Amino acid sequence: MDATPLSALLLTVVFAAMGLYALYFVIRSGVRDGILQADKKRSEQAEPTRPTDF
Repeated sequence: MDATPLSALLLTVVFAAMGLYALYFVIRSGVRDGILQADKKRSEQAEPTRPTDF
């Protein structure tokens, strides 16, 4: 099988797209975990240290 410049370019684009697609999910899960961690930290800081009488 002879690799023409067009097929070599197409193969490069396909592999780049697959790599970027995987990287998208890695970044997406990292952002999700960071948001969850920040929410947890905020909720821990927002809890009163002593009960209030309302």
